[in-house]
Amino acid sequence: MSARRPARRTARAAAVAALLAVAAVGCGDRGELEGAGATPTAVSPARLWPDLRPASSPAYPYAVATRETVKGITVPGDDIRKVDPADVVRAEIAAHPDDYGPKGAYHTTEERMGECRPGGVRARCPLLRAYYRDLTGDGRDDMTLGFRLYPTNQTAVRVYTVEKHRLVQVLADNDAIIGVELAGRALIERSPAGIAGYEYRTTWTWDQDRRAMVFSRDEFLRTGKGPHGRAPSPSVSGSAAPPPSATPSPSASPGASASGS
Repeated sequence: MSARRPARRTARAAAVAALLAVAAVGCGDRGELEGAGATPTAVSPARLWPDLRPASSPAYPYAVATRETVKGITVPGDDIRKVDPADVVRAEIAAHPDDYGPKGAYHTTEERMGECRPGGVRARCPLLRAYYRDLTGDGRDDMTLGFRLYPTNQTAVRVYTVEKHRLVQVLADNDAIIGVELAGRALIERSPAGIAGYEYRTTWTWDQDRRAMVFSRDEFLRTGKGPHGRAPSPSVSGSAAPPPSATPSPSASPGASASGS
């Protein structure tokens, strides 16, 4: 993922300044209001190059929505919680062997998946615990799982739903990830940035038309102390799509599968 140029939010800063000015207005000795002085005027966005010709091709696609029926996996009673996450990962590796290194190679994800079976070395199993939440809005739980990729040490994040008695993958993303969150019907990935005190946050939301989780927001955030020891306040940049549905959904609950590590 490439860093995006920080956006200048002048209007927001002006609004905050105005609120602070209002809060600073106090009562006089005789119960009268006193002015706090002039406040900055909000500045509207300035449109640059109004005669700029449209691009001859679409912008580089950040991510293409993933939608793929998982072969070889059954869903008993259409209950996704009864699906073994380890079997799902093995089915993906079998369907896309070229994405997971040479078959039989040492220290690959496929080789380490053998440690997820009973009697295996749990510390070497790349599969992470599965989580369940309704991300598609159909009233049923969907499955979010992750597993480590070797030898790159990236993390694969996958989301699955059930449609017409079949397991369908609706999100597939690989990245250097330091955290994943579920918020409403959105999945947020946090990744390290090459600058101290910053990180990337990528948001994926359910798109009813494409029947998949699609990229909706890319942020470059200040999260801690910068190179000079100061702790800056967060700033947001990137592109944003309409926010995910505000319809309440169940809280994420960890899977009880013994496949998690």
